[in-house]
Formats: sequence, C-alpha cells, structure tokens
Amino acid sequence: MEPGAEHQQQLRSLRDFLMVYNRMTELCFRHCVSNLNYRLLTGREETCLDSCAGKLVRSNHRLMSAYVALMPSIMQRRASDYEASAARAPQNSAQAGSAAPTALPGSGGPRASPDPLAAPGPRGPLQGAPGTGT
Repeated sequence: MEPGAEHQQQLRSLRDFLMVYNRMTELCFRHCVSNLNYRLLTGREETCLDSCAGKLVRSNHRLMSAYVALMPSIMQRRASDYEASAARAPQNSAQAGSAAPTALPGSGGPRASPDPLAAPGPRGPLQGAPGTGT
C-alpha cells in the first residue's frame, strides 16, 4: 500500500472512531445526566454512564465481529461478480462491433432517409422553387 493511501486509511479510521465515540458520549449523556446544577456527577449518574458506555462498547464489538466474519464471503462475491462482468465486457463489445452501423436520419449514412429538398419531385429537382423562374 502506498504511504499516501495508508495515511488516508489511518485518517478514515480515526474519523470513524471519533464519530462512534462522540455518538456514544452524546447518547449516554442524554440518557444518564439529568441535573447540571452540580460540577460533579452523582453516584447514580456515574453508574448509569458506566453501564451505558459498556453496553454500547460491547454491542459495537459484537457488530464488528459479525462484520469481520462476513467480510470474506462479501469480498468473494464481489470478486466473482467483477470477474463475471469482466468476462461479459469483451463479448458485449464484440457484438456491438459486428453489428451494422445505423445512421441518424439526415446524417447521410446508409440508412438515412432522403432529404425532401434534394429529392426530385414530380416536376424534377428544384422546379417550382421560388426565385427559379419556373
């Protein structure tokens, strides 16, 4: 891994950790702290905060364990999907290259519709057009 990419990964990990920590702190504070009149926490608030933080940390560990256990199968499925799409890409491009080109109307291509002004009418080309004297 390149040093720049490794540094970016470390920053992402730190950011993710801080987001989880800040969210946990906010949730537990709102749940447990009810009186802001005193500088110190009461015994009940401390117990509640310890219990709340412990519960969130344990649940985070369980989620991460499940994620780590599922990650190899997810990566294998992604790799097989990528290989399947990579195998289909040459077939699709070969089919697209062998198909006859279709031209847009008015572009002068092989399947283009004729231009009504250039096509000879019942009186010949451009007969009866203004300024031609016919």
